[in-house]
Amino acid sequence: MQLSVNTLAQLPEAAKTILDNSAGNKIFLFYGDMGAGKTTLIKTLCEEMGIDEPATSPTFSIVNEYIGRDSRIFHFDFYRLKTQTEALDMGYEEYFYSGAYCFIEWPEKIPDLLPDHYTTVSIKVGDDNSRLISIQNN
Repeated sequence: MQLSVNTLAQLPEAAKTILDNSAGNKIFLFYGDMGAGKTTLIKTLCEEMGIDEPATSPTFSIVNEYIGRDSRIFHFDFYRLKTQTEALDMGYEEYFYSGAYCFIEWPEKIPDLLPDHYTTVSIKVGDDNSRLISIQNN
């Protein structure tokens, strides 16, 4: 499935579509270049799920936790990881297999640690600064 987002005002509808088309997956992998809008989309997904506090990038803390209307959400940013061992050391599996939602930025940093089932969200920036969002369930 592909979505085209031309303005920030379209993000809430895109977030709803992503959640509605996730095939029940709670693990979401976000791919895209630096500045493509991964964190902004995750913030909007969190708002759609009833997070009252502002969702922020966990670049330095690696993981942030939020409590939504009906669920717990973990937001990961693995950009600064040097090796997969760092994710092992932080106990990633306790998060990934907790039954909570996990929004993971830079999953390419932990290719051998990804679970079997997840939703991939890829963001590409268009020439007109729009975003093309591709969604695929695995």
